[in-house]
Amino acid sequence: MLTAYAIAGAYQTLVWNPLAAVPGATLSEIYVALDAAGETLGAPRVIAWSAVGVALALVALIGTILERAPRARHVIAGYLALLVFAAPSHMFVAFTGGMGIADAFATSGGDHALWGGMLYLASGLALLALVGFAVRRAGPSSA
Repeated sequence: MLTAYAIAGAYQTLVWNPLAAVPGATLSEIYVALDAAGETLGAPRVIAWSAVGVALALVALIGTILERAPRARHVIAGYLALLVFAAPSHMFVAFTGGMGIADAFATSGGDHALWGGMLYLASGLALLALVGFAVRRAGPSSA
């Protein structure tokens, strides 16, 4: 799931959102116009962010495989936490691209494509699941 989030986040910032923000233009036309306006989508940062997301997913997977007796609750909580933190980190790396589009095309810098909201929804649901998981783990108090 984390790998899919990382890949979708990169596509959202570098492909889907620019195409939705500038309807009728091709992606290459958008990139040329951004360059002419001295703006950027911040592709190196977005790709690095995506690569880190994939790497974190792999590290978590390898850690789980190497663990002598992995506990499902630890694995689940770890992946949920990574999904929760994916949203603010995605917002951080997507900011440059959003502002580049806003400045170059006189539009808003927010998400124009549906997929940005879907990513944030996934992170929100992961947060709710993580909180529910923690509450369930804590159980009723014995006071």
